[in-house]
Formats: sequence, structure tokens, C-alpha cells
Amino acid sequence: MTQVRYTKDHEYVRVEGDVAVVGISDYAQGQLGDVVFVELPDIGKAVEKGKEAAVVESVKAASEVYAPLTGEVVEVNSELEGAPGLVNEDPEGKGWFLKLKISNPAELDDLMNEHAYKSFLDTLG
Repeated sequence: MTQVRYTKDHEYVRVEGDVAVVGISDYAQGQLGDVVFVELPDIGKAVEKGKEAAVVESVKAASEVYAPLTGEVVEVNSELEGAPGLVNEDPEGKGWFLKLKISNPAELDDLMNEHAYKSFLDTLG
């Protein structure tokens, strides 16, 4: 079973074995509006939980994408360079940003499951 977790900054993590697929939630892309540019990290870069991992720019604003987990970037979604709109069209599918080799699986325990994230969104009203 695929495990999806969320941060309060609206990043998601989809765990596939010892690799985490990272992107922004549907809520986040909706808040940003039309995404026009995505800056992705280099493969091999070490990222730390809570630190900047990527940048997303929309017609409204530029925003950091924070690493939900500590790990090493093993793949980036290069399709976003030519088609940043994928983030709007399918944020939790084809619009993913990067894949991390998870350094500390226990960090997943700090993230919200889908139910908890939906409850969190309800508080943002």
C-alpha cells in the first residue's frame, strides 16, 4: 500500500519503498494559481527536512518547496521544466517535483496522513 503524508506547508510525500516522491498538494497549487516556472534541485543533492528543496513560481507568487524528509535527491521531474502547468493539472500525480532516497524513515511519523491533512485544511477556512 502506498503511503502518502503531508506537511503543514502543503508538501506531500508518497512513499515507494525507500524512496519518497515529493510535490505540492492540490490545495497548494490552487492557492498559487497558474504555475509558470519550477526550479528543481540537482540529482545527488542532500536535502534536510524543513529546508528548501525546490522553488515554484506562479502568476501570483514565488514559493519555496520544503523537503518533508531528509534525504538525497535521486530523480527530478524534468517534464516540469517544459510543462510547469502539470503542477496545476495533476499535482499529486504527473506534477511531482523530486524523488528522495529517505535517510530517516522515522521522520514520516511527524507528517500528517490524508485524514489529518484534510482536517488541518478545514481549520484554514
